[in-house]
Amino acid sequence: MTGQALERRRAPSMSPELRRQMIVRSTLSLIAGNGLAVTTGRIARAAGISEATIFHVFTDKGELLDACIAEAARADDVVCALADIPLDASVAARLLASAEALEAYLTRMGTVVAYLETTGHARARGGSAASAEGMREVREAVDSIVASLSALLAPEEESLRLPAPQIARAFFDLLFARSRNPDHPLPAPCLPDLVQLLVHGALVAAAPPAEEGPRAGCRRYGVRAATAT
Repeated sequence: MTGQALERRRAPSMSPELRRQMIVRSTLSLIAGNGLAVTTGRIARAAGISEATIFHVFTDKGELLDACIAEAARADDVVCALADIPLDASVAARLLASAEALEAYLTRMGTVVAYLETTGHARARGGSAASAEGMREVREAVDSIVASLSALLAPEEESLRLPAPQIARAFFDLLFARSRNPDHPLPAPCLPDLVQLLVHGALVAAAPPAEEGPRAGCRRYGVRAATAT
């Protein structure tokens, strides 16, 4: 075999941390596209490395999946996006912008969580130190997002039915549940309608005038938060 062919087969030289990140991101991409079909062999091919290299970086596939949980939960970019939403916009506009900022993040999280639940990973790894560390990072990421959502409700603090952190957590849970099962026979409400439901309640009588009611939400708001009222 020629030296050039050997070079093509050899994994690129990189630091252990970069190699770890590459393997985790390749795994997350495969989980999103293939679900239960993910194997360490497929991960190795997607990352351009040998399967043995995976087990030089991770003790086993369980440890790799623990790392995937932590990576999927990383919320730095989302928290920054939430912090950029102007507080002088209406509460509906702020919540819609936050929902749009969270949508891709929650879809990624929902895909990974559904995969791990289906494979029984959480049950099998529940007592491991790596799994405990991964879940700690998930809780911290969710807490940081909920705190950012709570801050967006600050202008309405005196008129809120519940404390802002409780409303923020309920909104996060609604959005997360919406992202978990996109193939459900009952379609999930679009984001503007979900925001209207949170702000105005389930009863039409509690909503704004007909031209701005929940059914007009998708038509009025479209997909851009800038048009929200």
